[in-house]
Amino acid sequence: MSADLGTLAPAMDKRGIVELGKDLWLRHKETIAHFWNSIAAFFDSLGVKGYKIYQDGLIANGEIGMRIVEEGVKEGSRNYQIISGLLKRGASLVRTEDLSLVKKEYDSLSKIVHPKSPGGKIVASLRYKLIQDKLLKERDNFIAKRINETLGDGETGILFIGAYHDILSKLPKDIQVSQVKDVAKVREYHKTLANPKRDGQRFHQLAEYLMSPVTNLLF
Repeated sequence: MSADLGTLAPAMDKRGIVELGKDLWLRHKETIAHFWNSIAAFFDSLGVKGYKIYQDGLIANGEIGMRIVEEGVKEGSRNYQIISGLLKRGASLVRTEDLSLVKKEYDSLSKIVHPKSPGGKIVASLRYKLIQDKLLKERDNFIAKRINETLGDGETGILFIGAYHDILSKLPKDIQVSQVKDVAKVREYHKTLANPKRDGQRFHQLAEYLMSPVTNLLF
């Protein structure tokens, strides 16, 4: 959602409208808003005391981590609003990411969205493409290691993570995983969003899936 993109949000909105058209972009944003509503309703139904929270991009726990969550709540992030509610009900926050890796990715994206020269966007995009896969893999390895190091026997963790990360394959086999939303379907939705006219029926099916209540988990 826009609140999660920070200073990148206005440029992303502009790009979304240009590439998809205003109507489709607004429909997409509405779908994402309902998606987060379904996630919030699911976690509201759980007893989460003692659960450990892992968050995409979270580079600290303790007081600094709590400040990050509070700032996200102030900015209107549904993701952080949900996390704040979980923490108030007894869950705990765990540092999930390496600061240097997160900063490297954010700086690369910022140079694409806010180029300093007319040709800067192209140069920044090419540079990012060269490091994108390697950087994402390094982040994924770090996140999986953090979960393995901090999640004890018999404990439950909740991981909020972007759909193009690959954490599940890197986790030890003794960690039982339930996906709140099937990552494969989230990725498929992203692909059909780029050209919904090619398979409009599937696009609408996937949008409905994202907005639907969460069911059939192993909690």
